[in-house]
Amino acid sequence: MQNPAFDQWLAGARHEAQRPPAQPRQPLVVAGQVIGSVAEGFLHQISLQRLLDKRYSLSIKEHDDAPAWWLQAPPGSATDALNSLAAALRDESLCGPWRDEQLAVCNAAGEVVATVERGAVRVLGITTRAVHLVGLAPDGRMWVQKRSMQKPNNPGLWDTLMGGMVSAADSLPEALARETWEEAGLRISDLHHVTRGGHVDFGRPSREGGGVGYMLERIDWFSAEVPEGMEPCNQDGEVERFDLLPIPEVREQVAQGQFTLEAGLVIAGFLGL
Repeated sequence: MQNPAFDQWLAGARHEAQRPPAQPRQPLVVAGQVIGSVAEGFLHQISLQRLLDKRYSLSIKEHDDAPAWWLQAPPGSATDALNSLAAALRDESLCGPWRDEQLAVCNAAGEVVATVERGAVRVLGITTRAVHLVGLAPDGRMWVQKRSMQKPNNPGLWDTLMGGMVSAADSLPEALARETWEEAGLRISDLHHVTRGGHVDFGRPSREGGGVGYMLERIDWFSAEVPEGMEPCNQDGEVERFDLLPIPEVREQVAQGQFTLEAGLVIAGFLGL
């Protein structure tokens, strides 16, 4: 069914999901491998004492014939070095909300080389992974959640049944199961027709660090049927409520900007658009 408003939203959303950095960025090299990037001049704002105390060093050197920031540490200490850098950023209020959650840090080949505090990933241009679940009732209506007004990002907007980050401790299936329970109070084993649907990639400026962050993220999304008589119930305080909406109404609300950009693009993927 044609929906010009949704089609117009979708074209704009895909453009919004893939935007270049707001300012020039330089590679961030750890353990000899590029794992992220930082805005030019950004790291000059922090004190290096935390790093020096642990005999780590942070300096600009060449990488592929261009200036890059090198965080150097003894073998096996890349995680501690990155978290020391994250703490130095926190000291200067130059990172996102501190979550005491570690996310995987990968090289260009996708190999995990370290972990780092979630609050620092955007300012350090580190690629993250997330997972979403599109939940359907047996009659075809879609379960959606209204995000808590206390959420640091997109408070009060609508979302898929579940959306969350993949932590360093989780595999993708583990993250799907954990987040589905925490956000919706549902066990994956109780849902029907759990299917991996696809993924959405993001590369866009973010507001962390005073607007010098850059979001690089892959969202893997799944769909499932919530059996008759079973309803989602939030467990972690991050969801205001759940609603069960007909698909045309979901499309209309997405087109009106009532859903997060991420959720809207996941829903578009689910709809085959």
